[in-house]
Amino acid sequence: MATHFSSTRSVRSIFQSKPNPSKSLLFLPDSYHRRAESASCRVGSVNVSKWSSAANYVRLVKFSGKSVVVKQLVHKRTRFVRCATIEEIEAEKSSIEKDVKARMDKTIEMVRTNFNSVRTGRANPAMLDKIEVEYYGTPVGLKSIAQVTTPDASSLLVQPYDKSSLKAIEKAIVSSDVGLTPNNDGEVIRLTLPQLTSDRRKELSKVVAKQAEEGKVALRNIRRDALKAYEKLEKEKKLSEDNVKDLSSDLQKLTDEYMKKVESIYKQKEKELLKV
Repeated sequence: MATHFSSTRSVRSIFQSKPNPSKSLLFLPDSYHRRAESASCRVGSVNVSKWSSAANYVRLVKFSGKSVVVKQLVHKRTRFVRCATIEEIEAEKSSIEKDVKARMDKTIEMVRTNFNSVRTGRANPAMLDKIEVEYYGTPVGLKSIAQVTTPDASSLLVQPYDKSSLKAIEKAIVSSDVGLTPNNDGEVIRLTLPQLTSDRRKELSKVVAKQAEEGKVALRNIRRDALKAYEKLEKEKKLSEDNVKDLSSDLQKLTDEYMKKVESIYKQKEKELLKV
């Protein structure tokens, strides 16, 4: 006998009564609470109504002592996923590229600063760039409280804006690693650069070589971070595999360009050190 479904009757209410093995059984998830659609299909002598749900289910119809599994009916709900626009993707790519260039530029400046702090045979105000002075309890850069000039090729002249800071400046120079002895006359501080020995030049050459390598390592790390950012966009389906390959190639070219800059600065510094 076919089970009659009312278009307004709840499915749950139909199956609340104790199931009878001789009748049709319909297995549904406990959370399933839908109303029957008006259409129906016939299996043998049993009417089986169609149902709509995002969940899969199987109908087990039992009649004449045999069990028949009716083909599972599935109705998938449409899911809406917002995709990134071309403008948003381009903005993310541009942001990564700008960050890479900014960090690489800073790396080049850091290498230059480190090289300038290494003493050569010729006086250079940049030799004192790293010196910090304890000024009224606060560490400040020497050049922020004094003017540094080169009266000749072998000496530096430090003239403080505030003469009361002369002692503090002298102390900072002595405790630094510039290897110079300050001469304080009460008005200014003079620094005379002694001639570098051949052995000392070779030692300093090794120092700048190490600094150059540190700069190259920093550039490689920046490149690595950018590659990870591109791979993240690929996983998010914002970039294709081909896009990532092209961007990685461009990134490598940029990295090589900055590597050459570091090498050029290093060669120039090494030349200054070895020049007698």
